[in-house]
Amino acid sequence: MPSSSAPTPAPPVLTGPRAAAQPPRPRHRGPDWRTLRALKGFGFAAPFFAGFLLTFVLPLGYALWESLYTTRNSGLGIGGQTTEFAGLDNFTRGLGDEAFWFSVLRVLLFACVQVPVMLICSVAMALLLDSVARRTAGRFRLAFLVPYMIPGVVAALLWLYLYSPRLGPLRDGAAALGVEVNFFSSGMLWISIGNLLTWSQIGFNMLIVYGALQAVPREIFDAARVDGASEFRIARSIKIPYVRGALVLTGMLSIIGTLQIFNEPVLFRQVAPETVTKDYTPILMIYNQAFDSTDYHYAAALSVLLAVVAGIASFLFYKLTNRRPA
Repeated sequence: MPSSSAPTPAPPVLTGPRAAAQPPRPRHRGPDWRTLRALKGFGFAAPFFAGFLLTFVLPLGYALWESLYTTRNSGLGIGGQTTEFAGLDNFTRGLGDEAFWFSVLRVLLFACVQVPVMLICSVAMALLLDSVARRTAGRFRLAFLVPYMIPGVVAALLWLYLYSPRLGPLRDGAAALGVEVNFFSSGMLWISIGNLLTWSQIGFNMLIVYGALQAVPREIFDAARVDGASEFRIARSIKIPYVRGALVLTGMLSIIGTLQIFNEPVLFRQVAPETVTKDYTPILMIYNQAFDSTDYHYAAALSVLLAVVAGIASFLFYKLTNRRPA
């Protein structure tokens, strides 16, 4: 009697043309090296994108959302406040606010003077560091970077002491030379703030330019010296053109930072409130609208408008300075 557990016959093996027509069985393969490289790159970039999302995209989206509403008093102020959808009313109000646009124009004119001065000083310092020995350059580089590592509020308080008419040494030194200077007057205030910003930011910009100089092949300098070029000619014709991209980057960052200047005007306002008004700079005006007038929605609309102005100014600066010579 045959057993019920007989082995299953093996499938027939095809030979000839039928075997050639049968497609091969797909093999299970893992991700190739291109996919692995892309995943590794995304892993390194993920912290940046997370920080960019949390510190820029989400706050900007929240400000845009808040700018679409307004708060109104109900019942002659007795019934409380209600938040209503206002559409683009806050933006229309901001576009017609002369005080806001005067403050924007004020800081843009200030940037047209302060940013080029700071970049010229940064390039000069980077060229001087590039001309000395590497060990000596490392020591001076750290010393030049110390002002940038000081917090902005602390730096502003330090310079307020230096500018002080009673305790500061700068005014006494100018008086010893026969010059009477009031660093908090309307004519000197922007010079005082510009000096503070240049002192605190010049080290960071110098470091970026110096890093770009280190990427220039040294053989180019040796060849130029063999041809009889002086160090000044090498700096003007070789080094500065090579760091053009770094200068554009530092210039854009400086313009954006100038439009967002806040710490210095706030502290200077404590000393000279008649000169530094509530709408002296755009950020100062936005701050007062949000926390003094408690008009958060209008402050959010002004913040969005200021972000647009900063983007346009940076784009125009990039287009004007990043052109290749014909």
